[in-house]
Amino acid sequence: MSIRAADTPLTLRFDRGTLVLEGRCAPAELAPFEQDARSNTLRAPAHRYVDCVRSLARIGATYKDEARAYQTLDTRADALPVARPYQAEALAAWLAAKSRGVVVLPTGAGKTQLAKMAIHAKQRSTLVVVPTLNLVGQWHNELHTAFGTEIGVLGGGSHSLQPITITTYDSAYLHADRIGDRWGLVVFDECHHLPGASYAHAAQSLLAPFRLGLTATPERTDGRHALTDELCGPVVYQKHITELSGEFLADYYTEILDFDLNDEEARAYEDARALYKQFVQSRGITMRSPSDWSQFVKLASTSAEGRAAMEGFRRSRTLAFGAEAKLAFCGQLLADHPNDKAIFFTQDNHTARRISQQFLVPLITHETKVAERMAILKGLTDGTYAAVVTSKVLNEGVDVPEASLAVVVSGSGSVREHVQRLGRILRRKEGKVATLYELVTRATVEGRTSERRREHDAYR
Repeated sequence: MSIRAADTPLTLRFDRGTLVLEGRCAPAELAPFEQDARSNTLRAPAHRYVDCVRSLARIGATYKDEARAYQTLDTRADALPVARPYQAEALAAWLAAKSRGVVVLPTGAGKTQLAKMAIHAKQRSTLVVVPTLNLVGQWHNELHTAFGTEIGVLGGGSHSLQPITITTYDSAYLHADRIGDRWGLVVFDECHHLPGASYAHAAQSLLAPFRLGLTATPERTDGRHALTDELCGPVVYQKHITELSGEFLADYYTEILDFDLNDEEARAYEDARALYKQFVQSRGITMRSPSDWSQFVKLASTSAEGRAAMEGFRRSRTLAFGAEAKLAFCGQLLADHPNDKAIFFTQDNHTARRISQQFLVPLITHETKVAERMAILKGLTDGTYAAVVTSKVLNEGVDVPEASLAVVVSGSGSVREHVQRLGRILRRKEGKVATLYELVTRATVEGRTSERRREHDAYR
């Protein structure tokens, strides 16, 4: 099929996170467009911009492209540090994949530097999407220093759009359908977040033909990581912690330490666990899949017996997470490592608060305001604090090069979470050897949880 310009005044434009092909003689069918009966036009998701343009070229159509509104940049090459060999390899692999794809590098390996290299290579307006407001601040400093230009921020009360702008996934979801035409390159930091339903919608609403995903752990337990190929591109380059430790990351070692519940804790644990086990067994729930957990939650809410079972489940976990022997060891570690900067990780706020109160360690939870978080982390960096304790929120996106000791007091069975916690202490520093202690309570569910989360080459 060939369509002459005189016959087909076609226009491709961006409309609320989609692409619309308008014209009296627009073809009836043209993948990836679909007929939109409401507007009598052909419409496609904005992230299919490249496919749309290729389809129009394939049929020989002449059209006016009013969809893209991104600019050409003029960044300075001398603003960038010399690339490490694997960073140069990663950039070359990404460029060879038509500037679409995911690069998998360990925490501390310089993913931000790779993004700066990609921005300079493509010279297009760029949107950087990050998970947290903490990371917005870190990226803002990095990009402003590198390129010496004003960097925009979208989110956290700011709405400044510049040719290079940083936003959170949440803010991208809110605004992408309105501003999605303004970016030629989008960088998805911690792109394993991308396949979530809301964030996937944001990615689909961005026109950007060039896409770079950055992560240390691309896999997702829900299997939706396969969607990343469509939204950003396939994995084009990967390096593991074990390949970079020593030369580009700190040397490290990990150790599992087992602890016993005391007699009182053990009795309470068994009583609480029995309430839970009796209930799920009586209802025929095997607890072997996420759907089993959903079934338990649903049934537990319908009777006093079920509510007691849920309380027993929670109580048993709290006892295992915060065994007295674990907390005593935390205190001993602080005494034995006065010159090391430590991060204590917990699965729950209750245990985190106990550590904070018992040892006078600053606490960061999801309730801690951004300014307070930054002040605490600055205190850890400058030596005001020897340690911090957190429940989950520092798993990713925190740059504390001085931290050399991680203590996993409790955690989930997530491989990603466990690797991210190790990554927090792997920033290289002369003479630094990083240590991760994993504390496990014997004769509880923590044993199986520990086995699951260690299924990664970093722990072998």
